[in-house]
Amino acid sequence: MKGFFVTGTDTGVGKTIISCGLAALFKERKMDVGVFKPFLSGISRYHPESDTALLKQMSQTFLSHEEITPFEFKEPLAPYIAGKLEGKAIKMEEVLFHWKRMREKHDCFIVEGAGGISVPLGEDFLVSHVIKALELPVIIVARPNLGTINHTFLTVQYAKSMGLSIAGIVINGISHSPDLDEKTNPDIIEDLCGVPVLGVTPKLEDITKESVQKMVTDHIDVSLLINRMGAGR
Repeated sequence: MKGFFVTGTDTGVGKTIISCGLAALFKERKMDVGVFKPFLSGISRYHPESDTALLKQMSQTFLSHEEITPFEFKEPLAPYIAGKLEGKAIKMEEVLFHWKRMREKHDCFIVEGAGGISVPLGEDFLVSHVIKALELPVIIVARPNLGTINHTFLTVQYAKSMGLSIAGIVINGISHSPDLDEKTNPDIIEDLCGVPVLGVTPKLEDITKESVQKMVTDHIDVSLLINRMGAGR
């Protein structure tokens, strides 16, 4: 299966923005791209500002909201905890069942996780276990400022320990007038982690399809990414 799994060093680092931008760019390049975000917490998948709705809009997929996001929860918590509050217990087998029904509907997929790579999704599985099962190379989205070296290094080391293929790192949300930490972090992260930094993307004030797609085009090495597509296992 061709595509990527987009995870993050934390919640709120911009996984959806990067996922949407990549999906829109692939679509513009006439690639048959689909999107899959199996877990969503804190908002309805039908809400126009939900991750699910944004992914559907940007990719222009014919997949329904339910197909893109089969599991949603009311509270903005880790899916396992949010599910427990609602009396829902999602099994890994259910996630893979939905994925197997989906993956033949497009030639390639952008799959987005929930929060960071170790967020619990069910009683006995994390985001990392889903990545491993889907056998897609990982794009790690990180924040640009102080503390990101530690978070990114730990995420990369854990991904490597799981035997995951890492396509690269995107450092998202750099300021228009970056501080010294934002200027120096990308090179240090690349050297320390031994993983390519695919791009450093700016903080967007106005989030539209055009601005997100332009951001990815201008600031991410898409050619390198496409060469890495399908490099999971």
